[in-house]
Amino acid sequence: MNFKETKGLPAYETENEHGRASGFNPPNRFLNTSFEPLELENDFYEEEEKNAIKTTFFKDATKTILAKNDSPDIPFTYSLNPYRGCEHGCIYCYARPTHEYLGFSAGLDFETKIMVKEDAPQLLEEAFQKKNWKPSMIALSGNTDCYQPIERKLEITRKCLEVFLKYRNPVGIVTKNALIQRDIDILQKLAEHQLVHVLVSVTSLNNDLTNVMEPRTSRPEKRLETIAKLAEAKIPVGVNVAPIIPGLNDEEIPSILKAASLHGAMYAGYIIVRLPYSVEPLFVDWLNRNFPDRAKKITNHLKEMRGGKLNNAEWGKRFRGEGKYAEMIDILFKKNSSRYGLNKHFPNIRYDSFLRDEKEKQQLKLF
Repeated sequence: MNFKETKGLPAYETENEHGRASGFNPPNRFLNTSFEPLELENDFYEEEEKNAIKTTFFKDATKTILAKNDSPDIPFTYSLNPYRGCEHGCIYCYARPTHEYLGFSAGLDFETKIMVKEDAPQLLEEAFQKKNWKPSMIALSGNTDCYQPIERKLEITRKCLEVFLKYRNPVGIVTKNALIQRDIDILQKLAEHQLVHVLVSVTSLNNDLTNVMEPRTSRPEKRLETIAKLAEAKIPVGVNVAPIIPGLNDEEIPSILKAASLHGAMYAGYIIVRLPYSVEPLFVDWLNRNFPDRAKKITNHLKEMRGGKLNNAEWGKRFRGEGKYAEMIDILFKKNSSRYGLNKHFPNIRYDSFLRDEKEKQQLKLF
């Protein structure tokens, strides 16, 4: 990627601007850097997304596009993120600290300084062309949302989906944005070959809560509409009740599962909120600003589920927590998933239809 050394980006405080969740930029843990900006007009924004704090986009000239993980509690090996940083601005986002490796802050920088991988589709095709590539499930939005606002203009995610279809490699998508409806035509074709499944994250059905917690995501009704549109198009779709924040949105688990089921969701999952590194002070600051009367109760519940701390990165515990409160949430989730007919059937994904070159495609046509 293109960057140059700078003297550093200091932490700073700001007014709680409309459309941004972070209240400040915490200090960076690493050396600060700056990047080559992209000249982009902001005509892709919806009117309500325009903000006094301008978003800056930078060219990410990475040479590889697939990130590999070996975490035992993650159900995929590879992920693809067309963007680093995310304008959705979800205050709880576990990906915020990754921005610090770029020389930025995990706070407002994460929401307003976005790295753009313009070459992602070409790099993905290069990966599929390698003789040692074995068809595997690749997660889109393993870190940041592939359908954040800038995608309306750049269409990098859409072009990547075209590559997945061309080579018939499986892809899984997680998003909070109704923009995915734009790509139903490609997703339908992927679904016909049993190559795709989608998870739409629904954190709350309360617009007031999502407005301050996830400022630039699609509103809850639009996410439910998205589930319905995908289901109607016969694209396997489920709901991700994530993250669950004890004392804030856990009481909504039954209503979210019911609404998702009524809109056509096949399956459901959940994750307890995670607060690694600088996400913890950002989240606590956000709680104290927006829910001062409930902040202590929420943090106490989290400590109860995290062995006395606000975060526990231990495999097997980081997504679900532990203790009585965590068990109660798990029971509530499973009971209502069963009640509303979720998780009875899961999409079948094919790995045997991968096509690397034109010769293979012509041979397949013979059959």
